[in-house]
Amino acid sequence: MKSQSKDKFLTFAVTILLMLCCILLAPISTASASPSSTVYQQRLIHSPDGIGKFYMNREIAKVMGHTGASWLERPSREAEEQPSKIVSALNLKPDDVVADIGAGTGYMSFRIARVLTKGKVLAVDIQPEMLDIIKFLKKEKNITNVQPVLATLTNPNLPAESVDLALMVDAYHEFEYPREIIEGIIRGLKPGGRIVLVEYRGENPFILIKALHKMTQKQVRKEMQAVGLVWRETKNLLPQQHLMIFEKPSV
Repeated sequence: MKSQSKDKFLTFAVTILLMLCCILLAPISTASASPSSTVYQQRLIHSPDGIGKFYMNREIAKVMGHTGASWLERPSREAEEQPSKIVSALNLKPDDVVADIGAGTGYMSFRIARVLTKGKVLAVDIQPEMLDIIKFLKKEKNITNVQPVLATLTNPNLPAESVDLALMVDAYHEFEYPREIIEGIIRGLKPGGRIVLVEYRGENPFILIKALHKMTQKQVRKEMQAVGLVWRETKNLLPQQHLMIFEKPSV
């Protein structure tokens, strides 16, 4: 009898453990979060560098807050990332309107603004503190064609069909609602407008950036294709990052 009771207890314990594992590993619906929330999954077991939210099987990374602004402006950035090559690779026209999405301190915005002698940069960010830094630097640098834009988690707040090119440098992987933000950018793009993403190469394990802050070209292309963008080119001219160019169809 004792042996039978022990067997029943063990069976019961194993069943409970299996149920707990299923609960922990199963995605949790976020249906009330946003209109397109069915594309997201929330998982209890996730990376400490992520928010536990997954999009197309990719965990979204934690946002670098405004307290990390000094890292964006570090003197070694040009040597490490060669952002001047990014500006050259964009092939901008003097009268273009460029949206720098996740602009941070405006590091890229101000470099692009110098090229746009008749155009402007919309420096878009969700953190008011970052936009305050941009406003300060705008005065200090005496650059008038950079316009700070406060976005939300789901909307970049771009005027409809007003933008020639939208740029995201090491930012997209942190978007809490990537589908909504990209759809908002598409609405803001002119027909034939371009989206350019710069991300640390996730294919290379020797690039010393946390895994969730890198992306493979395959993953980026999959996510952009899901919203109707057309891949045009990937330029691997940077030391550690992909530069991926997509286009909004004209029709």
